[in-house]
Amino acid sequence: MAAVDSFHLLYREIARSCNCYVETLALVGAFYTASKAVVLMRDCYSLIRLHFIPRLVYPRDLVHQYGKWAVINGASVAIAKAYAEELARHGVSIILISPNVRSISDTARSVSEAHGVETILIEADFSRGPTACKPIKDAIGDKDIGFVINCLDSSLEVCPDFADLSESKMWNIINNSIAAATLVTRLALPSMAERQRGAVVNISCGGCSRPTPRKATLSACTAFLDHFSRALHYEYGPQGVFVQSLVPYRVASQEEEDSAGAGWLVPQPQVYARHALSTLGISHRTTGYWPHTIQFRLVQCMPEWMWLLGSRVLCRAA
Repeated sequence: MAAVDSFHLLYREIARSCNCYVETLALVGAFYTASKAVVLMRDCYSLIRLHFIPRLVYPRDLVHQYGKWAVINGASVAIAKAYAEELARHGVSIILISPNVRSISDTARSVSEAHGVETILIEADFSRGPTACKPIKDAIGDKDIGFVINCLDSSLEVCPDFADLSESKMWNIINNSIAAATLVTRLALPSMAERQRGAVVNISCGGCSRPTPRKATLSACTAFLDHFSRALHYEYGPQGVFVQSLVPYRVASQEEEDSAGAGWLVPQPQVYARHALSTLGISHRTTGYWPHTIQFRLVQCMPEWMWLLGSRVLCRAA
């Protein structure tokens, strides 16, 4: 009995001495929970303000706000075609740039007939060097360029292992992705800054916003366009030019559209472009589509080892 009484006395003494520590830990836990709740509320507010409220207000006059003409680089990509059509729906005339004009001739004709805007086709292969800039410079001339849209080549999604890429393929990737976006932006930006209005939108790949095995080139191009956009935004934002980095996740291809493969997380290009355009002028870095924003937040919270493991599993499945 004496031993039992001694144990109870010892327990009470220990509990009394630790009481202040328990209260401190409880206070720390409450503060941590409150901070996470505040972050969650802030993210929910940002999601609503960016992706829902702009779509409820009256349509904007994009021609008056930014300019009459849009230059679309990488126009053979499905997202770029949809973005061009969405701009044309707002009365913006389109200049389409692609290494192969035949792949975009139908797009130019349908956009012009459906929305009554002018369309210009330019064949520019940046793998041939500086000569690709001349037809673009001539087409821009003294036009009121309000938009520059640069879109990464979707074929980079299915690149082989990095060591299996030939030197010529590497040069094509660098020239038609990084160099093309940089040079097209450089050609149009001075007139935008002079008029103190305009928008530059660089569309890369949210799925490669973190290092991804077997997609080293796409990851690198995404990182370049993302940082290029953010740097230009801070440099030319005060001069009235809005620069946006779009990092979408998976958007349906033409084959998936035809086979009804598109869905909530994999939108059709037209749906994505409509959502993305509504974020222009509001956020300088976004996925452009609210389900993709949720994906992006989850990926940012994911440890890198988990991301790499999932990427390898998906690569093997593909």
